[in-house]
Amino acid sequence: MNAASTLTARLLAERPRPRGIADRRYAHWLAVGTVCLGAFLGQLTASVTALVYPALQHRFDAGFAAVEWVALAYLLVLVALLAPIGRLSDLVGRKTMYLGGFAVFGLASLGAGFAGGLGTLVACRAVQAVGGAMMQANSVALVARGVPGHAMRRALGVQAAAQGLGLALGPSLGGLLVAHASWRWVFWINVPVAVVGIVAGWFLLPRTRPEAAPALPRPRPRAAAGPDVGPVVGPLVGPEPDGGRFDLAGLLLLGGSTTALLLALSAASGLPLPAWAVAALLAAAALCALALVRQERRATRPILAPGLVNTPGVRPGLAVALIGYLLLFCPLVLGPVLLAEAGLPTARSGLVITVLPAAFAVAATVGGGLLPRGWSDVARCRCGAALAGAGLLGCALLPALGAPAVLLAGPLLVLGGGLGLLLPANNALVMRAIPAECSAVGGGMVNMARSLGTALGTALPVLGVHLAGPAVGGRAVLLALAVVAGLAVLLSRPVRRR
Repeated sequence: MNAASTLTARLLAERPRPRGIADRRYAHWLAVGTVCLGAFLGQLTASVTALVYPALQHRFDAGFAAVEWVALAYLLVLVALLAPIGRLSDLVGRKTMYLGGFAVFGLASLGAGFAGGLGTLVACRAVQAVGGAMMQANSVALVARGVPGHAMRRALGVQAAAQGLGLALGPSLGGLLVAHASWRWVFWINVPVAVVGIVAGWFLLPRTRPEAAPALPRPRPRAAAGPDVGPVVGPLVGPEPDGGRFDLAGLLLLGGSTTALLLALSAASGLPLPAWAVAALLAAAALCALALVRQERRATRPILAPGLVNTPGVRPGLAVALIGYLLLFCPLVLGPVLLAEAGLPTARSGLVITVLPAAFAVAATVGGGLLPRGWSDVARCRCGAALAGAGLLGCALLPALGAPAVLLAGPLLVLGGGLGLLLPANNALVMRAIPAECSAVGGGMVNMARSLGTALGTALPVLGVHLAGPAVGGRAVLLALAVVAGLAVLLSRPVRRR
C-alpha cells in the first residue's frame, strides 16, 4: 500500500465510541438521537425553503417556476445519489459517510447563504444535497442495525418524529428569519446544527465495519472483534476481478430520467422553455427510465439492485414510502397558496400549516401506542393511509363549503396523524424484508423513494395552480392525492414468502 492509499484509509477509518458510552445500557438510544440530528436537518431544509420563495423571487427577479429549482435541484441530486452512496457506505462504513455528510452539508449551507445569484444558489443547493444523501442513505440502516429488533419500530418512529419536528419548525422558522433577518439566514442556520452533528456522531455512533457489496461473489474479510473494538483501516475497495465496477451508467440514467421528468413539470408550470419542451422532456424521461431498467438487469453491481427490489415486500414498501412523502409535501407547498387566496395573513397561515408536520411528529412517536396492541405493521399502514385520505378529502371540500380558512387545521391534523402512523410502520416492514447484509443499500433505496415523493410533492402543486388557479387547481390536486392515499391502503399487505 503506498503512502497516498495509507493516508486515505486512515482518514476514512472509523473510530470506536468511548468505552464509557458504548457500555451503557441505553447506548443505542444515544446513537438514535445522533441520527435524529441528521433527520431533523434534512427535513428542516426541505420545509424551510418554501417560505423564502417570495423573497428569492424579489431578490433575483425570477418567476415561481424558476425559484422552485432551489428545492428541486436539492431533491434531484438526492434522488440520484442515495442508492449509490448507500452501496458505497456498505464498503467504507456508514459512520464515516454519515459524519462526512454533516461536513459537506454545513459547508454548502454556508456557501448558499453567500450566493449572489440564483444560479449560484441552486448550485450550492446541489452540493448541499450531496451531504444530505450521505446522511440520509445511512440513517435508516444505522437505526435498523444499531437497535435491538424489539425496539426497531419505536426507534424508527423517533427518527420519523425528528423529521416531523424539522418539517414543523421549517415554516415558522423560515418566516421569522425572512421577516426579521434575511433569507440568507435560512441557509446559515444549518451550520451550527451540522457542527453539533459531527461532534455527537464522533462520540455516540458505533463503529460500523465495511461489509461486502451483496452482488460480489467474493466477500471481504471482516475483523473478528466486535463493532466497537477499534478503527477499521484498509484499502479502498476498487474493481473486483469479476469485472464488477460502480454502475456509472445506471447513475446517469437515473439522474437523467428524474431531471427530465421534473423539468417537464416545471416547463408545464410556467418555466420559460420552448413549447415543444414538455413533450420532448417527457419522452426523454421515459427513454431514460427504460434504459435504466435494462442497464440494472445486466450490471454486475447495479445501483438499484433489481434482485433486492424483487424481494417480497420491498417493492410495495418503496411505493408506499414514495406515496407517503408525496402526500406530506403537496399540502406543505399548496397550503400557503390556498390560505393566502382565502385572505389569511401570512403569520396565521404558517401556524395553520404547522399543524400537519406537528401531527406527523406526534403520531410517529406515540401514535402507535394508541392503536390496539395486537395490530400488525400492515394494519397500522392501512389505518394510517385511510386517515391520510380522509384528511385530504377534508382539505379539498372545506373551502368549497365556504368554511373559514382556519378550520383547514382540522383535516391537516388528521392527515398528519395518518402519515405518522403509516410511514414508521412501512419503514419497519421494508427493513425487515431486506437482508441484513444489504441494509445500507436498502436504506438508501427507501430514502430515494422518499426524496422522489418529496420532489413530486413540490412540483405537482405548482403545476395544478398554474393550469387552473389556486382554488380549482388546488382542489383538484388534493382530490387526486386522496385517491393516491387509497392506493397506499391497497399496497399495504402481508408479505408472502416464496
